[in-house]
Amino acid sequence: MHKVTLPEEFRRQLEQRRGAGRRHIFNSIEPKKTALLVVDMQNFFIDAIPTARGIVPNINRLAGALRNAGGLVVWIRASHSETGHAAWTLFFDNFLKPGLGAEIRRQLSPGHPAHEFFEALDIRAEDPIVDKDRFSAFIQGASNLEEILRASDIDTVLVVGTNTDVCCESTARDAMMLDFKTFMVEDANAAKDDQDHIDGLRTFVQVFGDVITTDEALKLIAPS
Repeated sequence: MHKVTLPEEFRRQLEQRRGAGRRHIFNSIEPKKTALLVVDMQNFFIDAIPTARGIVPNINRLAGALRNAGGLVVWIRASHSETGHAAWTLFFDNFLKPGLGAEIRRQLSPGHPAHEFFEALDIRAEDPIVDKDRFSAFIQGASNLEEILRASDIDTVLVVGTNTDVCCESTARDAMMLDFKTFMVEDANAAKDDQDHIDGLRTFVQVFGDVITTDEALKLIAPS
């Protein structure tokens, strides 16, 4: 888990921008209309990102609390193939060194051990599992995530997982632009290094949603 957090001076600037000392945009949620979106917590990413194992306890705490409050927990999984839409050749064949894209697609294909969720995650039978083939689970054709949320009358999402500044941030941005109240949980997201983690959160919190801690999220889910 990252030990860094958004700088206090940056938080004060946000308060001035929002007015009336508002550190957060949303001060309450309706748990039964809230979903925890757990992004790409698969063996492939756990092995590649040193901080990812450290966020597992916080993800499990959030999942348990939200289930108990009547909310939804959705496990989102990067899934690719050698052909068709899920091959995403524009990215894998152009943005990576020769041969690497094909290897990543192979490992992120159903049936490969790297494609599976990390074993310490508290995944329950009632939790939906969503396969996506783009960074954001919300863009057209990437997955059926939006349909699942709308069918469950969800209006709020908490985004956790890996990588903070890529798939998590992309999914969180699109959630807000689809009119979901959106939170990123800073100590339940992980990136390759501290700077990438902070950069992703800084961009998101300025115009897309709220950044809160696990403890703050738990208080919203079950106010004392």
